[in-house]
Amino acid sequence: MYDTIIIGLGGMGAATAWHLARRGQRVLGLEQFDLVHVRGSSHGASRIIRQAYFEHPDYVPLLKRAYAYWYELGDESEAETMNLCGMFVAGRPGDEVVSGTRRAAATHGLPLESVAAGDAVARFPGLKADPDMDILFDPLGGYLCVENCVASHLAGARSRGAELRPYEGALSWRKDGDGIRVTTAGGEYTAANLVISAGPWAGSLLRELALPLSPHRVVLAWFQPTTTVHDVDHGAPVFGIQTDDGFFYGFPRIDGDGVKVALHQPGAFLADPSVVDRAVSHEDVAPVQNFAGRHLLDLELGSWTGKTCIYTMTPDEHFIVDRHPLHENVFIAAGFSGHGFKFTPVIGAIMADFCTGGKTDEPAAFLGLGRFGNK
Repeated sequence: MYDTIIIGLGGMGAATAWHLARRGQRVLGLEQFDLVHVRGSSHGASRIIRQAYFEHPDYVPLLKRAYAYWYELGDESEAETMNLCGMFVAGRPGDEVVSGTRRAAATHGLPLESVAAGDAVARFPGLKADPDMDILFDPLGGYLCVENCVASHLAGARSRGAELRPYEGALSWRKDGDGIRVTTAGGEYTAANLVISAGPWAGSLLRELALPLSPHRVVLAWFQPTTTVHDVDHGAPVFGIQTDDGFFYGFPRIDGDGVKVALHQPGAFLADPSVVDRAVSHEDVAPVQNFAGRHLLDLELGSWTGKTCIYTMTPDEHFIVDRHPLHENVFIAAGFSGHGFKFTPVIGAIMADFCTGGKTDEPAAFLGLGRFGNK
């Protein structure tokens, strides 16, 4: 019998395994695909990390804790996990992105620079804001090396005794006496606690709760620069720009890759997250291409590379991090709505707190199920 079984070893599950193993727990991690795979939401080379969080100031204390854990993981791992190259933020003064970023920074005493348009041209030569936009610079922004982060969490967990099983997904789970029994194609396993961190598959494992989890296909595009203005080694930051067509974000060129650009917006609903159209069309890329033509300089826009990932959305676009309302030893980390990866180590710590003490001191109550009437 294990202390904890984790279903799903993407970003959240991997971090949970790392924290639990560091606390001496007997951990079994189950993953239906390979341990670092491209079928969910925790793959690729980069995700933005930032502290001046426009989505809601309540996320900032969690981010501060996440940063501390990312530093710990970086010290432990031989791989690069985080690069704080800074973040360029632009939008009209009343836009959520600009006003929310300012509010989060003011509420929590975070460093945040206002950048004059004339200064921005010289300082960020690959980026172009509209004349009526405010420009901000978050020096604590940057990017996470996603697959390195997941692999490092898993390696750290395994080195401390966690048992990790790729290609063995959970078929079902049920209460078994005081514990939990999980059934897979390979057998049955019991544990005192269960963590469900299965990304877009979480809803099917929690049908009895009818959680408002909605998986969506999302498209990302890469464009090759024609100069070095987008190179991270030349000082290019990550960026997020609010336009009339939506919030677009992107990354500098990293290790010779192109400039990655995306629209932060859920695409087509996925009735089955295992069935995703991975082919990217010109129609898919057109909104990003139009944005890049207006706001990014020195890119070859006529050729591009496209890939897909999955957003698992909640109605309010905030996460679900809580105990199962019917089972005191089952815990849920789900619905990260396209902006959750940067939180993975603190979410893992919260899951570990739940499993080892039944509660957490982390300020995550606003992410509870009660807002959906499940308490």
